[in-house]
Amino acid sequence: MAFHTMRAKDSIAGSSGECYVLIDGRRINFMSAVKVEATVEKIKVEVPILGQRMKGNKTVGAKGTGTATFHYNTSIFRKAMKHFADTGKDMYFDMIVTNDDPTSAAGRQTTILKGCNLNKTVVAKVDANNNNYLEEEIDFTFESWDMPEEFNELEGM
Repeated sequence: MAFHTMRAKDSIAGSSGECYVLIDGRRINFMSAVKVEATVEKIKVEVPILGQRMKGNKTVGAKGTGTATFHYNTSIFRKAMKHFADTGKDMYFDMIVTNDDPTSAAGRQTTILKGCNLNKTVVAKVDANNNNYLEEEIDFTFESWDMPEEFNELEGM
């Protein structure tokens, strides 16, 4: 049996990708995205079991949360939060995140985060110590996700 290791070129470059948001039927290229990370966490309950010292764990649900860091150069999320504060009407949106490093044999992966909803957003920001560029971070939840494109299985897996 041959021993296989991953080739360095098959790692995924973090900047090789794209991010879009779908808001009210409008597809917006979030080229100002710096970093997006979404996770799903299982919700578990402890289960006592007679005759066993260790408790069991049963999954009873899941919760999707995420954070996104953007260049501070768009008002889209501030406008949405202002609209909610003024009217009580909340905004839900979908986010499409694609990894696409052409040098990797892993190929493309696209994840669609559905039913995203803001937890918080920056309302105003200045920073006299930062002459480079401003960033903002948003926290959000999401209700489901799809993966219309999955990474290829690498040789040797």
